[in-house]
Amino acid sequence: MKFAKKVVDIARKDGLIGKNAKLEKNICVLCKGSKMLCGRSKCPILIKLNFHSKYKLLDKTELNGSSPPSVFIGRIGYPNVYIGPMIPPEVGDTSIIDTPERWFGKSIEEIADFRIKLVRGMYKTNIRDRNKIIELTREIALSKKPVDSEMTLSKKPKRSVIMSDEVQPFGASAPLKDLSIDNSYWDRKMEKCYYDTDLKAKEAVNFLYKKNVPVSSIQKAFSTGSFGIEKNRKLVPTRWSITAVDDMLGKEIMEKVKRFPVINEYRVYESVFLDNRFEILMIPQAWSYESMETWYPGTLWNQSPTNFVLYSDSETYKGRTTYAKIGGCYYSARLAVLELLEKEKRQATVIVLREAHPGYIMPVGVWHVRENVRNAMRSKPLKFDTLEEALLRVAERLEIPINFWIENSDLLRESFTQKKLTHWI
Repeated sequence: MKFAKKVVDIARKDGLIGKNAKLEKNICVLCKGSKMLCGRSKCPILIKLNFHSKYKLLDKTELNGSSPPSVFIGRIGYPNVYIGPMIPPEVGDTSIIDTPERWFGKSIEEIADFRIKLVRGMYKTNIRDRNKIIELTREIALSKKPVDSEMTLSKKPKRSVIMSDEVQPFGASAPLKDLSIDNSYWDRKMEKCYYDTDLKAKEAVNFLYKKNVPVSSIQKAFSTGSFGIEKNRKLVPTRWSITAVDDMLGKEIMEKVKRFPVINEYRVYESVFLDNRFEILMIPQAWSYESMETWYPGTLWNQSPTNFVLYSDSETYKGRTTYAKIGGCYYSARLAVLELLEKEKRQATVIVLREAHPGYIMPVGVWHVRENVRNAMRSKPLKFDTLEEALLRVAERLEIPINFWIENSDLLRESFTQKKLTHWI
């Protein structure tokens, strides 16, 4: 495209991109250490990160502390999984340790420092079982405040830091022998949904969200099987619950947004956090959505010294029926842009462009995508009369050539080639 070439020439002239930049495919970006697409049993990148992690190891089998509150439901061996609380060796207000909505602006070192304090107790159970450990773990998840807890472990915690692109990192783990907690203070809205055994899980999730319960709190309660028709309740692995809640909330808002009038200008929203650059483009067309992410050379999931990696997923006005290949980031960013459109009572075609740079040295979970895009949505947008003008602004902010974004974007290509009705009038 002539326009794409023009933008690239401007970027190169300004020294924003190199002359020999190339685009390549890389399964690490799709896998992000969770699907083992390389055929290995463990992710070599995460093993390397874990090897270099430094923290004071808990050298005992008894642990007293205030759970933020925090719980973790594993997925390995499903439907027989490891569950349990996560507790730091600290007493008091530890809530920030597991409230990602409060982390925007924190450095990656700060986030890592307080996350690796968490010790995970591991108790194996079936997702439909009911026993003391499950009930106490659920009580912790439903609490509004930190819960003073005591874990007895069958052996000393194993030195490790669990990292994933979808879940917040946490520290050492050990088999859980026994658990006791002091009085927990349940969120009354959570309590209402828990005891309403005729209320569907989807309805409970949307009710709590409308009552301003943090998304991260809803996700924890959802993972412990606290919502839904009584006979259908079961534990949900933490990784799955995070995306499930983002997806459910997004779909609920989306149906409202589709009934609103279309915006009347091109908009660009921007945010930078944890060396991830976000440019969000809104086009005055009916609702559709695309999430694109590019990993710069030498970044976490792109070990190439020279080439960058780009992947994207999109959906039309009708939505999508398959899971997005780029994972939970797709759904967390979608929720954030829909929140703004619902607030403004408008709809638009939205394209989220994410550029990950080398400063993003360890995965911290999809929450940072949601909060990065939310931060962009809180800012005053830049407005333009044409798509070309809007993309020139985007090209100034991103280092990877704009032509690669356009060529790999379903919605941008469609916007450039599709004739509008007004063209024929």
